[in-house]
Amino acid sequence: MSLPRMIYLALALWGAVHPAWFFWRRVAAGGADPRALIAAWQAGAGGSALLWELAIVAAALWVWIVAEVAVRRNWSALWAIPATALFGPGCGLPLYLFLRTRPVV
Repeated sequence: MSLPRMIYLALALWGAVHPAWFFWRRVAAGGADPRALIAAWQAGAGGSALLWELAIVAAALWVWIVAEVAVRRNWSALWAIPATALFGPGCGLPLYLFLRTRPVV
């Protein structure tokens, strides 16, 4: 495996684990009520801006993935869409780059 692919994979794992650790810490402290989580995300202008920024980045990433998969027929790259939805763009983008740069058979 090439060095860039190893870096993409490491970033994808980091992007899944590190933010999830903060999320589960918040859930343990305040419960798993979705309304409370959304209220915490929108508590200030900075949090709201970051929430919308990540949502826009995720949407752009999904469009890019679908467009490239339609051309390249690299169906395994579609795994980056649920990864982005579950863990965020910090996991989805490096995972997509990892899957996109695999050797073509």
